[in-house]
Amino acid sequence: MGDGGTGGDPENNAQNRNNLLGNILRIDVDNRENGLNYAIPSSNPFVNEPQVRPEIYAYVLRNPWRLSFDSQNGSLWTSDVGQGEREEINVIISGGNYGWKILKGTSCFSGDWETTGLTAPVFEYGHDNGDRSITGGFVYRGTAISSLSGKYIYGDFVSGRIWALNTTDNTNELVLESRLSITSFGTDNDNELYICAFDETIYKLGLTISD
Repeated sequence: MGDGGTGGDPENNAQNRNNLLGNILRIDVDNRENGLNYAIPSSNPFVNEPQVRPEIYAYVLRNPWRLSFDSQNGSLWTSDVGQGEREEINVIISGGNYGWKILKGTSCFSGDWETTGLTAPVFEYGHDNGDRSITGGFVYRGTAISSLSGKYIYGDFVSGRIWALNTTDNTNELVLESRLSITSFGTDNDNELYICAFDETIYKLGLTISD
C-alpha cells in the first residue's frame, strides 16, 4: 500500500501503524475471521501488539511499485517510488521498518527523527539523469540471457532504462535503453522476463526487446 497522501505524506500515514497505508500487508485469503473477508496469518510480526494493524508484514514505505518473489530462494523484492530526489530497491523482511518519511533512500527527508533500527535499501539512485520513477521487476531465473542470471531486473517509468542489479555485491549495470514507459514486469513458466508498457503492449526481454 502507498502512503495515501499528497507530497511528503502530510497525514503521516506511513508512520502510523494503526492504519494500512504505507505498508506491506500479508493476509490469508483462504479463510475469514473477525468479520473480515480474510484471516490474519499467525506468523505476522505484529499480531500481538496493541495499536498495530495485524495485517502489516513490513512498514513505512512511500509507494511500493511492484513486488516479486525470487523463484529460487523466496526472497521478496520491491521498488519504492521516490519523491524529489531518490528511488530505492528493498528486500522485504518480516517486521522491517523502511524509513519513510524520515528517509528517502539513505537521504534525510524530513525532521530530526530517530533512525536507529531502520532497514536500509539494497540500492538507490537519483534523478540527475532523467530517471524519476522506479518500476520493480524480478530476480532473473530464466536461461535465455545467461549474463543476467540471479540479477534483479528493474526499470524506470520516465526514462525507459532497464538495469540489472547484482544481488551479491549490489553493483548495477544498464541493460537497455528501451524508451518505453515501463509500468510492470512479468515472467512466464520458464522464468523468462516480460515488460508491460504504458501503451498496453507487452514485450519479451531478450538480447533486444521484441513484441
